[in-house]
Amino acid sequence: MTGLDEAIADRLKRNADGLVAAIAQEEGTGDVLMLAWMNDEALARTLATRKGTYYSRSRQQLWIKGETSGHVQEVVDVRLDCDGDTVLLTVRQTGPACHTGTHTCFDGDLLLGRE
Repeated sequence: MTGLDEAIADRLKRNADGLVAAIAQEEGTGDVLMLAWMNDEALARTLATRKGTYYSRSRQQLWIKGETSGHVQEVVDVRLDCDGDTVLLTVRQTGPACHTGTHTCFDGDLLLGRE
């Protein structure tokens, strides 16, 4: 058992790899900071510790946001979407959220803007 509450685990709709998408949104500004992935253990740890904890698909292991960089995420709340396949974390972000050093992972290529 991963420590994830059974009622929550039953509502999750995981992809073929057992993961759900996790969106981190900044408290106050509403900025979408990043999209990452969570398995049951990452979600359970996030709920228990209030630290943004994710699953790295490339390294195939858990990682706590900011553990090495110091750019931590204090989790304010966690919501499950209506389909059960995405979680939304409202966070207090310390430092940049993106591994490239930008405030958000969405600071880059604008594909369509306001006219």
